[in-house]
Amino acid sequence: MSANSFGRRLTLTCFGESHGILIGAVIDGCPAGLKLSEDDIQRELDKRKPGSTPYSTSRTEQDIAKIVSGVLDGYTTGAPICVIVSNRDVDSRPYEVFRVKPRPGHADYPAYVRYGGFNDYRGGGRFSGRITISFVIAGAIAKKLLRIIGIEVYGHVCQIGCVCSDRLPTIDELRKVYENPVRCAIPELIPSMEDVLKHSIEEGDSIGSMVEVFAFNVPPGLGDPIFHGLDVDIASMMFAIPGVRALSIGLGFEAASMKGTEFIDPYVISDGKVYLKSNKCGGVLGGLSTGSPIHVRVSFKPPSTIRKRVETINLKTMTNDYLEAWGKYDPCIGIRALPVVEACLAFVIADHCVNQGLIPTVIKDEYR
Repeated sequence: MSANSFGRRLTLTCFGESHGILIGAVIDGCPAGLKLSEDDIQRELDKRKPGSTPYSTSRTEQDIAKIVSGVLDGYTTGAPICVIVSNRDVDSRPYEVFRVKPRPGHADYPAYVRYGGFNDYRGGGRFSGRITISFVIAGAIAKKLLRIIGIEVYGHVCQIGCVCSDRLPTIDELRKVYENPVRCAIPELIPSMEDVLKHSIEEGDSIGSMVEVFAFNVPPGLGDPIFHGLDVDIASMMFAIPGVRALSIGLGFEAASMKGTEFIDPYVISDGKVYLKSNKCGGVLGGLSTGSPIHVRVSFKPPSTIRKRVETINLKTMTNDYLEAWGKYDPCIGIRALPVVEACLAFVIADHCVNQGLIPTVIKDEYR
């Protein structure tokens, strides 16, 4: 499998660079007969595009989705689906200096070494967060597939800086998350999160964040241990998102300080069905879904582009140097990354559902 592809039966291949002509995605293995339009994809892209929140980059992009293959008369044909999004607000001049002065916290220097200086440095090239357009396109299709069997994916920003949630949101709160500028489902935290963001922006700095995402109504037994356990594939795709530094499922890092008696989720039977009394494991055990909601937290670093003077090196003169950041960037990744994290979780689950036959290879009338 190519380093630019993900999935086994339902696959995503992404292409394009931040300041290239376009960003695109090819989704192969999607069942025929799924009702799909550009509007379905556009609704998800609009959640991610610049300007979708006041706390985003000043880059102005409409991010209009265009389906170029795999859909006929409003339904998928079973052929690879290719969707493209044009790059329009492109000014690469500020990035010229980064060819010799790599930005601390970015991939500029390791990419320079890996590709012998031939890598596309403009806007970060393949290492830019803009490549996640492809992820969101794939997620839009995956969400439609999952709705066929009743699986829903929702998330929210659960932490910005030191302001973090101390409770799980309700599904009703999650469904309203895109109605507020920081995309937090816990109403009482929103003002404090905005204060932290505003303070960071005023100082010319950035701030870290965490996104929490859930998948509801996932049936038990989904996954292929060992190396394609459900949690293994979730982690693999999440770490492909630029800026991700850590991931936890269920209680995650908190489990390290707990006793076994505190951590286990007892089984109970109700109305003839098996349930977990709690969900500290986050809906996955041994790489297989338990039937409880999948619960994942993804931690994002503070964006490395800040409006402050920082130390770096000059690769041309091989001397120590400094850099004044100039460009368009987000002060906090998590807010616009939320739909990307949702898309990744949806895509992994959809791939496993297709692989195990839970989603049919042809979507017939009874599924529509």
